[in-house]
Amino acid sequence: MIRMRHLMAAFGAAALAACASAPVHYYTLIAAPDSAQSAPAVPPAAFQFELLPVGIPAQNDVPQLVVREGGQAVALLDGERWIAPLADEVRGALSVDLSRQLNARDIGSGLPVDGKPVVRIKVDLRRFDSSPGNYALIEATWSVRPLKGDTVLTCSSRISESPGQGYDGLVAAHQQALSELANQIASVAPALAAGSSPACPAS
Repeated sequence: MIRMRHLMAAFGAAALAACASAPVHYYTLIAAPDSAQSAPAVPPAAFQFELLPVGIPAQNDVPQLVVREGGQAVALLDGERWIAPLADEVRGALSVDLSRQLNARDIGSGLPVDGKPVVRIKVDLRRFDSSPGNYALIEATWSVRPLKGDTVLTCSSRISESPGQGYDGLVAAHQQALSELANQIASVAPALAAGSSPACPAS
């Protein structure tokens, strides 16, 4: 009996050691400054923007990467996690991309500075699908409106990117998809800030 207890204790310790040694990898959607695309040659914008908190699908609102396995099955990868809540990661990536593409400041929830007008940007992701080796897909509804005035433009985007190898490649593909979403928003924001009513960009 004592020997059995010793064996069970040994097996338990081995199992705990195996769990403790399992590596956990953390990912971010915010591109590193040295890997970001070069800044476009545009003058400073005559406006600022306020990017509101981003909505994400409930099934993706978890620390783990969620990946497709076939048609209906999905898997939560305990060893592959976001470094921050996914909604914050998406908002951070869009803020960096929009700031770079517009050459404008994201005031977040703060007060306008320099007396420049403000356009408010709202993004809701309806899909954030990941299929390793196949696609990184986002579908979003987004709107842009100047804080002064009644003009509002509401658009939808569907963007799919082909990922490289591994989960690094999958996250990089989502970075590219979000960069393209920022590009579509940036293509209409200046006109709205100037009081025009542009059409939604082709998705």
